Amino acid sequence: MPQTPEACMFHGLYLISDAADVQAEKIIAQALRGGARILQYRDKQRPPEQRLEVAARLRRLCRETGALFIVNDSPQLARDCNADGVHLGQSDAGVSEARLLLGTDKLIGVSTRTVEQALKAQSQGADYIGLGSMYPTASKDDAVVVGVDTLRRVRKAVQIPIVAIGGIDREGTAELIAAGADAVAVISAVTQAPEPALAAREIALQFNSRHTFPRGRVLTVAGSDSGGGAGIQADLKTITLLGSYGTSAITALTAQNTLGVRSIHPAPADFVAAQLAAILEDIGSDTLKTGMLFNADIVAVVSRAIHRHSLISVVDPVMVAKGGAPLLEQEAVRAVRDLLLPETYLLTPNLPEAEALCGMAVRNLDEMEAAARKLQEMGARNVLIKGGHLAGEAVDLLLEGERLHRFSAPRIATTNTHGTGCTFSAAIATYLAQGRPLVQAVAAAKTFISTAIAGARPLGGGHGPVNHWQAAHKGQEG
Repeated sequence: MPQTPEACMFHGLYLISDAADVQAEKIIAQALRGGARILQYRDKQRPPEQRLEVAARLRRLCRETGALFIVNDSPQLARDCNADGVHLGQSDAGVSEARLLLGTDKLIGVSTRTVEQALKAQSQGADYIGLGSMYPTASKDDAVVVGVDTLRRVRKAVQIPIVAIGGIDREGTAELIAAGADAVAVISAVTQAPEPALAAREIALQFNSRHTFPRGRVLTVAGSDSGGGAGIQADLKTITLLGSYGTSAITALTAQNTLGVRSIHPAPADFVAAQLAAILEDIGSDTLKTGMLFNADIVAVVSRAIHRHSLISVVDPVMVAKGGAPLLEQEAVRAVRDLLLPETYLLTPNLPEAEALCGMAVRNLDEMEAAARKLQEMGARNVLIKGGHLAGEAVDLLLEGERLHRFSAPRIATTNTHGTGCTFSAAIATYLAQGRPLVQAVAAAKTFISTAIAGARPLGGGHGPVNHWQAAHKGQEG
């Protein structure tokens, strides 16, 4: 039968919860704000009248965020609370019985484990199927691991949406999307995370990899470089050339060229706030990248916006221009530590910036690792310390949670490096917005900036800009 309009929206992060208490409902609200697109209410403990009350509250939360609301097992409860649909197990009521009760405008999903079960569900009129378990899981006593190969076979066999279920977290999502999953169902990966909204956002963003270009929205909050090599100009070049949609909030105007900064005219903090609100309340953004923030008031405005909208933020703590001009007032450094670091998804300091933020010497790889761990303790979720100031190879260290990753590239003898930090962080934010997990995004951005430096051509009498165009086009050729 033709899919309902709701089935056509059936993609992304599918959250399963029993909404056991008030705290669980708060976590659900955070996850929906972070990007969960479908919520399944699974509760076999409460009496029917209490389940109806809870279901009504959850349905309201879903309506507020534009998410679909699905009830597990009970077509009757789904009808009584006006849910968007019901999800049935193999031992529950049949699709035809549920359809008679719910009508043609509601979604009906069926749990499956095999190609045969999936084909049967489709032939009976199911709008989507759940398939799993993909990986080992402790959330269901009867879970049988069917694996990703089964997902690939089912994807070839059926035309209706597939929800991959079982043992899924941030790391497993990309593989399942590539294998054909339209949605991934999670429980503990979001509900037990320290920051449920951010955990939901990390998974939900990976579905952007299925979109056509321009893929993903990136908001850059930075200063304007009249010379075009850094700041807002470099960010928007990078975002656009890599295939995403860029928006901007300008924190300051600068009069500068390749020889240095001649003058800075900061924007009022309330005007920066107005720019952010105009973008986020209409266009929205998948990631936010910061550059020059200049003063403490602007730092505070940006920190509040990141928190309010649960954004994946890439913070490049720009402090000094290539020619030596200060780009962050001294009192603003404390605001970065106290206000911005706790809202930071990825911090990308160079060695002097890392020293200024964490108050310790950072001059070799061991000190880079120690600084990354200290900055993480100060609030940044992940830290990428750039080793451009080291001798020898250009080595960057990424502390992703507890895992340390090393990225290196040959050092290129050139003075044309204006805008490298802006461009690198903008590329990471862009790749994240396009659905790449963090480590892959950093690796791709490292290749991009290395190519941009290698292809730089002399322009002006000082530090010339990197070659964004050549880096993007060589990446496409590769």
